[in-house]
Amino acid sequence: MSSADIGITVIVLALLAVALKLLQRWVPHHIRETHNDVAGFIFAAVGVLYAVLLAFVVVTVWNNNDAARKTTFQEADALADIYWISRELPAPLGPQLEQQTLAYARTVEDTEWPMMAHHKSDPAATDLVYQIRSSVFSIKPDGAAQQVLYDHVVSHLEDLASQRRERLNQVDDEVPALLWVALIVGGVLTVGFTFLFGLSNTLAHTLMILSLGALVVVSLLLIKEMNFPFTGVTAVKPTAFDVFLQRLPPPRT
Repeated sequence: MSSADIGITVIVLALLAVALKLLQRWVPHHIRETHNDVAGFIFAAVGVLYAVLLAFVVVTVWNNNDAARKTTFQEADALADIYWISRELPAPLGPQLEQQTLAYARTVEDTEWPMMAHHKSDPAATDLVYQIRSSVFSIKPDGAAQQVLYDHVVSHLEDLASQRRERLNQVDDEVPALLWVALIVGGVLTVGFTFLFGLSNTLAHTLMILSLGALVVVSLLLIKEMNFPFTGVTAVKPTAFDVFLQRLPPPRT
């Protein structure tokens, strides 16, 4: 958690403690004790519904992050396939295609990745895809062996372009605003119901409310951190492109 998240948690818990203190002054516990049975039944239903909602959202954002991570590896795999095939092509086209694939990987890792945290893409990376496409389509197969290579490199090129589009689309994957409203309102209602209980042990009641409040706030902050696949503490890293660049033989000149 960042310092801002810790600050939010502390503020919320302080507000809950103050609210409980005021409630105990204005509505003593012996008055609220008469409603404990009914409040307990309703709280159980509200708690279950909110737990299901939280679990649904957490699983959804986790799946979004996992899908984005798989997309980056599929994109890097397609790029690696193009690179290896380009090494089988004669000069000058083969070395040119090698240089273009490496330049694309470096541009994505060094320039485009930080931009994705701000929901942007790098036009230079897009231009490199166009350059790779032009180089591939300029291949003139000479014989059956080169025709096989050409067919494969065209297939990998389409995979590269497709996975790049998918990655850029996943940059904006997020929890819908309406669902955020449901999460916040549900959290307020769930914690709010605990104020209806009357306990003679004020300390125990305070600890129960603060514990539940902390759990709800931390859950919401976790969802916020995972809201976008390429931002936050769980952001997808350019590991696939780094592996691609580190494990290849040097390009021909």
